[in-house]
Amino acid sequence: MAKVLVIGGGGREHALAWKFAQSPQVEKVYAAPGNPGMAAVAECVAIGVLEFDKLIAFVKEKAIDLTFVGPEVPLCEGIQDAFAAAGLAVFGPSKAAARLEGSKVFSKAMMHKYNIPTAAYASFSDYEEAKTYLEKQPVPVVLKADGLAAGKGVIIAQTQEQAQAALKEMMCGGLFDQAGSSVVIEEYLEGEEFSQLAFVNGTTVIPMEIAQDHKRAFDHDEGLNTGGMGAYTPVSHLSQEVVREAIDKIVRPMAAAMVAEGCPFTGILYAGCMATARGVKTIEYNVRFGDPETEVLMIALQDDLYEICTQVLKHQEMPLHWSSEPVLGVVLASQGYPESSTKGTPIRNLETVNATVFHMGTAEKDGQLVTAGGRVLFVAAQRPTLKEAQAAAYAEIAKIDCDALFYRHDIGARGLAD
Repeated sequence: MAKVLVIGGGGREHALAWKFAQSPQVEKVYAAPGNPGMAAVAECVAIGVLEFDKLIAFVKEKAIDLTFVGPEVPLCEGIQDAFAAAGLAVFGPSKAAARLEGSKVFSKAMMHKYNIPTAAYASFSDYEEAKTYLEKQPVPVVLKADGLAAGKGVIIAQTQEQAQAALKEMMCGGLFDQAGSSVVIEEYLEGEEFSQLAFVNGTTVIPMEIAQDHKRAFDHDEGLNTGGMGAYTPVSHLSQEVVREAIDKIVRPMAAAMVAEGCPFTGILYAGCMATARGVKTIEYNVRFGDPETEVLMIALQDDLYEICTQVLKHQEMPLHWSSEPVLGVVLASQGYPESSTKGTPIRNLETVNATVFHMGTAEKDGQLVTAGGRVLFVAAQRPTLKEAQAAAYAEIAKIDCDALFYRHDIGARGLAD
């Protein structure tokens, strides 16, 4: 029987630990650092995601068979390399391969070199050059911080004035800290956005069911971009032709490109895609499971996650099986998110919720569950139709009593538009 360590402490990691715990091959799941909700399926250990030496020592002490890295920051900082050097099995890309997410400039350059469809762009580290280029671009226009910004380093400017103000703030004003010292200026794409994830090891690629995330903070896709306010799967109104195009032109070619560049990718390759009138285009690559897509995908996945990971690490392909019933989940976020968040506000009545609940940003204080981050809870329902799943999720959310939370009321609306 195997032991698994999940690194991270958000909703994504809660869903992964929950899924690993269901495996008949797994006797014990640990989470570092974990969160209060994960305690039901994993033993939480107070080690930070960047404390590589402590994590390695813990894995050796407990004879853990597989470590699964949830967040992007430790991957971009080289956790896979540290574990591999210690002879330990870890599911995640090397530091060199993690540049696909860690650097938007690197990622766009790779897409350009290997003819992977994406928006027209230019990248800059000099503010005056960027300013001059931007003046000539049509609006809306997209500005992306080069580095990691917790899913919030993208600004879609509707006017030149907004674009120039955002550029100055990113490159000169410290918006997104060092992540914004270099920027990518990109054409604005119109179409249907979706997430195509795959288990990857070199040229071994096992695509997952697609999901659709809702990035904007408020109903009707208004407000600032966030890390995601809800998701659902499958996305039935997008054709199988669109999905095949994403796999054949975006996911597989990048896996092959990373091998060609001498930094083969192992782990979860996430392609943020846009189905446009000119075909499917790449919005971005991430090097780990998306959050909140993970939560709905883990509920829909009918296979053993531990089995999948061990097979992929051996370069073995295996078919994945997905539930025919849609899954829809909604994020409950702190008032003020994504710009700010409240901490320490009590969350009541969670035990009355008859749905799958993953904790994204919670803590325990004096025996009471409280808010502890920007995105706090994820409530998901699975039903025979998307409409029923949506209704069920919102009915259960209504039971939760917390003054500091807000959520969107239209998750899944595009899937119900027809």
